[in-house]
Amino acid sequence: MIRVLLADDQTLVRAAFALLVGSAEDMEVVGEAGTGDDAVTLTLDLRPDVVLMDIRMPSTDGIEATRQIVADAGSSGSKVLILTTFETDTNVLRGLRAGACGFLPKDTRPDALLHAIRTVAAGEALLSPGATRAVITRALSRPDAPVPERLASLTAREREVLQLVAAGRSNQEIADELVVSPLTAKTHVGRILAKMDARDRVHLVIAAYEAGLL
Repeated sequence: MIRVLLADDQTLVRAAFALLVGSAEDMEVVGEAGTGDDAVTLTLDLRPDVVLMDIRMPSTDGIEATRQIVADAGSSGSKVLILTTFETDTNVLRGLRAGACGFLPKDTRPDALLHAIRTVAAGEALLSPGATRAVITRALSRPDAPVPERLASLTAREREVLQLVAAGRSNQEIADELVVSPLTAKTHVGRILAKMDARDRVHLVIAAYEAGLL
């Protein structure tokens, strides 16, 4: 079972998410938090697999709560998926830099949200189309950003794979497009992550966009 903690200051919103998560056979809600401080405390106590985190909350906001969760060795195993109505470039970058594994708007379709929870719980990372646009917009505002040496070290094939990762392709889809095996695609992605010192695919894409590579 995927154990989920809901963090949102609105009771009705938490109730709606609880119904949705509870409808999935492979998920269960283990706790609810109405503030960022409660989200941090409950994550440490309950060790959920995924925390659905709102940004705008009393006391500590969702981004700072995410940072504290990821930084604490006792709760760092919990993955944070941010859900918000404020999908701005600043919020997206702050949230991802704080350690969130994903970023989705609150109007995401129910089936897409459940898929996102499963994806994050499995150790993958994701961005909504709007969040991806926000990252690109921020990157394009810095066209003169230098390309770090680790990005310049990518081979032509690795840059091609990176472009597909940035487009949201899974390893299987990358394999299909490049006519290689899924294992080969996974190996390419792993090498790119290592070269760029990125912890997951989302942060890999952010680093590439901010450096002007993509």
